[in-house]
Amino acid sequence: MLNTIHSPAELRRLELEQLPAVCAQVREFLLNSVSTGGGHFSSNLGTVELTVALHYAFDTPRDKLVWDVGHQAYPHKILTGRREQMSSIRQKEGLAGFPKRGESEYDTFGVGHSSTSISAALGMALAAQHKGEDYHSIAIIGDGALTAGMAYEALNHAGDLDANLIVILNDNEMSISPNVGALRKYLTRLLSGRMYSTMRESGKKALSHSRSLSKLVKLTEEHMKGMVLPGTLFEEMGFKYYGPIDGHDVEELVRVLQNLKSIKGPRLLHVLTQKGKGYEPAEEDPCTYHGVVPFNLKTGLVANAKKSTPTYTQVFGQWLCDMAEQDQRLVGITPAMREGSGLVAFSERFPRRYFDVGIAEQHAVTLAAGLACEGLKPVVAIYSTFLQRAYDQLVHDVAIQNLPVVFAIDRAGLVGADGPTHSGNYDLSFLRCIPNMVVMAPADENECRQMLYTAFQMNCPTAVRYPRGKGIGIEPQTEMQSIPLGKAVKLRTGQAVAIVLFGSLLPEAQAAAAELNATLVNMRFVKPLDKAMLRELAQSHELLVTLEDNAVMGGAGSGVNEYLHEAGLTVDVLNLGLPDTYIDHAQREEQLVSCGLDAEGIVQRVKAGYGGRIRIGVTLYPVPQYNTN
Repeated sequence: MLNTIHSPAELRRLELEQLPAVCAQVREFLLNSVSTGGGHFSSNLGTVELTVALHYAFDTPRDKLVWDVGHQAYPHKILTGRREQMSSIRQKEGLAGFPKRGESEYDTFGVGHSSTSISAALGMALAAQHKGEDYHSIAIIGDGALTAGMAYEALNHAGDLDANLIVILNDNEMSISPNVGALRKYLTRLLSGRMYSTMRESGKKALSHSRSLSKLVKLTEEHMKGMVLPGTLFEEMGFKYYGPIDGHDVEELVRVLQNLKSIKGPRLLHVLTQKGKGYEPAEEDPCTYHGVVPFNLKTGLVANAKKSTPTYTQVFGQWLCDMAEQDQRLVGITPAMREGSGLVAFSERFPRRYFDVGIAEQHAVTLAAGLACEGLKPVVAIYSTFLQRAYDQLVHDVAIQNLPVVFAIDRAGLVGADGPTHSGNYDLSFLRCIPNMVVMAPADENECRQMLYTAFQMNCPTAVRYPRGKGIGIEPQTEMQSIPLGKAVKLRTGQAVAIVLFGSLLPEAQAAAAELNATLVNMRFVKPLDKAMLRELAQSHELLVTLEDNAVMGGAGSGVNEYLHEAGLTVDVLNLGLPDTYIDHAQREEQLVSCGLDAEGIVQRVKAGYGGRIRIGVTLYPVPQYNTN
């Protein structure tokens, strides 16, 4: 049956009784495609029935589905004409891992981060009013996204409007209790049905002349519903609340959604789903199966017994535990990324010093500021792109007050398959312009550990930014030592050309420096810069090449340019980094090649711009034709 469904319109031609079979086939397709090609797994298994019901009950794409935390949208892609392309998901020139407006008319809003759906869907609902059009806007929010303040800001605004908005709360943290499931199902159908809605509105009109009676009936209704339904909060915010309902009963979901379509104003449907539904290992351990590499469905994910190169995240996690043993003032903070940021061991060993604040990056940073005010030493473990969401707090609450908060910034630079929504391409640019900040970029695993220690010893805001994935194979030293503030280290002495490295592109820089017979300097600090080293290089070389895994605009190379101009030093400079565009999802190595930041690309760009007039190594190279855009 699934092979005959190339669009939601074809899905809607089926009988309601056929939908469970469609769901089973979508889930089977997901199991096979994700286990073969990798990607987000348990979250998508949990939204199969909900996705089928939404596309069946609503006239998509005319009705707008706005997905939150976009890793739950694989079933949506399967049903909207992209089934045959699912094997390419998250690969170069393949499907994006998240909804993407340019990919399909059914992807009404691009998403990667959480808690944006209600705001976007409300905007679409208000646009429909403005244009005099009649369509539904449906926000599907889940995976903890309702812990973010932005979601409540949107709920607060929407509840005061008469917009045609439906919010689906995909609650996959609560189990469905069999003994109350039937009652909840009955109540939801009753409360979303035409008779109840008519009686409710008629009752309001009939009692409008009696203020006290009307108030009594409203209070009675609220208290009666509050006894059996957890929706009082949403009702108080101006939403009509329905649920909870079994999110894996596709026929019941369709009936309730069709009832909700005829109700006016903002509505919220509470749906209970199970993350990993239909695959027992993922049901038992949905976190491990959240994002997977290809694996055998029969055996599940098998841990690799071989010792492998640790990731930068693991280096941070080990340092955090070691530092916590030494200093009782250390506290760790994460915005709902315990596993992703490497805090599992710390949370188990130091539970009273561990704070997971939920998907609330702004709160995480200001919480750290409050802790620092009282003499503690907070470490905020956060992804680069998530720190963007707390920029005002970083400036206003931490930096202006010069508080000693350590920001351990993971996923800095290009991140590969997750694409532009998760690539940390801008942190050097937005951090180096903030007064009081010290910014470090390690080139290997040991340097990362020592920089974290250095940051912790300082009495000001500090940031250590490191990439996703494995290091280059440098064993971190157990002993921790502070790195002299703002001091670079020369790794290679060459002629004519000096490569000034900031951060994780060390292997590429080493290979390029050998090919060009160039001097190679690991700057280590983005702020403060080693000005003495830069002066020496400018006076002894014809060309400085700055190299960073960050946007060129405003990045570390820009800082070098500013210093050279300020000091009146005349030397040619080539700034190499990420271009002024968004880099599509692909393997990180493929992304580096596309940006000209692999070793060969670095060499070619140096030769293209300067080889005709600078003696590189022992050969005067002609200027080749090379596209540097």
